Amino acid sequence: MELYLGVDIGSVSSNFVLSNGQGEVLASVYLRTMGNPVQAVRDGLARLAKEFPGTPVKGVGTTGSGRQLAATMLGADVVKNEITCHAIAAYQYNPEVRTVIEIGGQDSKIIIIRDGIVVDFAMNTVCAAGTGSFLDQQAARLNIPIQEFGQKALAARQSARIAGRCGVFAESDMIHKQQMGYPVEDIIAGLCEALARNFLNNVGKGKDIQEPVMFQGGVAANVGLKQAFEKLLGKPVIVPQYHSVMGAVGAALLARETVAEKGRPTNFKGMDYVLDGHFTTRSFECQGCPNLCEVVSIKRGGEVLAYWGDRCRRWETSLSSDCRALA
Repeated sequence: MELYLGVDIGSVSSNFVLSNGQGEVLASVYLRTMGNPVQAVRDGLARLAKEFPGTPVKGVGTTGSGRQLAATMLGADVVKNEITCHAIAAYQYNPEVRTVIEIGGQDSKIIIIRDGIVVDFAMNTVCAAGTGSFLDQQAARLNIPIQEFGQKALAARQSARIAGRCGVFAESDMIHKQQMGYPVEDIIAGLCEALARNFLNNVGKGKDIQEPVMFQGGVAANVGLKQAFEKLLGKPVIVPQYHSVMGAVGAALLARETVAEKGRPTNFKGMDYVLDGHFTTRSFECQGCPNLCEVVSIKRGGEVLAYWGDRCRRWETSLSSDCRALA
């Protein structure tokens, strides 16, 4: 069996996928990064290794904000940004897709696709209103399990009007509505509509949103937000089966394509290399020039595997050619 590993390391969640030669997902893992991406990579890989013990991995792709770190630890064949990976995954599930809404733990993005090519995209800036971490906070504050948060919105009789342009304002408005005696279902429905409106007015501002629209990311599990997007857009919104791990799905698909194009064995270092090794990271300020770059290094045992962050690549080029390719 051919297995391809896709890894998406984000600031809030880390996602792992094993797919076969046809691009079908055989196993997936979604876990919290917990501020420790190195441990997240090890934990995710350990869980996949239990499902397919001894089966060789033919290719590895990484994405997400921690993609370089994961690529160095694993020996990735391809490293790509989240826009590319989410678009590739969406296209795999629906070749007609024209708009992708993706909302993760700390960021959100819109991707415009025409004829299978990304022609435009945008990401949120500094405000995390509407992302997974904000919804987690509100669910915890209302003492409602996050898994039930969206269902509560569907039970609303009349959505409350919530200001969603900023997380601080949204929370303040929710508290005000609670104090006035609004049903909690109406407040949650109002919050979902406010966050969807905020997304479309900011991230989606000026974008040509056409059908089919696909909703991806962990927040796509929230049926209240899906309903809010459909109401505001006046269009159906598709939530794919593996919506929470689509970045990893795209990375695995790109790994398969890269290995096939290059016609060489994978760079993957193996399950044992990752699970049995002791990895450490550190950062330091390079004093080599006035740029004073903040350089990050990763070691396995006493061996430096990679440096990144140095604009002149002084540290990066101090390693072997193999390490340079990964960094």
